[in-house]
Amino acid sequence: MKLMRIGAFPLSACLAVACLAQTPKPATVRGTLVQRAGKPPAIETADHHIVSLDGDEPTMGVLNDKRLAGFELEAKGHFAAPDQFRVDPIHTKAMFVHKDGHVKVITYWCDVCSIRTYTPGPCWCCQKETLLDLRDPDEDR
Repeated sequence: MKLMRIGAFPLSACLAVACLAQTPKPATVRGTLVQRAGKPPAIETADHHIVSLDGDEPTMGVLNDKRLAGFELEAKGHFAAPDQFRVDPIHTKAMFVHKDGHVKVITYWCDVCSIRTYTPGPCWCCQKETLLDLRDPDEDR
């Protein structure tokens, strides 16, 4: 029994190392958000490279929001390939816009119910379409 416990430890250590070895390196990408018909949203970097963006469903809702097209976007996540970037999940607040020299958090506001969300769509209460509301990070705590 004791030998079995001792043998389980190296196996557990090997599995942990294997999982950590596959963790992608964190990265940030910044540029102009472009939305092209029939293609995933992308960022055009300062050196004019196009990097396709992907993420969870709420993140894709933000990236496909036509009101954000043309904004300077910064996203945290990791590169899946040199021209493909996977944005971290929406709950990590991994996307920002740069407007007038200031970093802004992307939020959506229902002015009827005073409900703030982080992905576009109808208010879950009154069903009115939420308004894009770019906020200072200090206001969004």
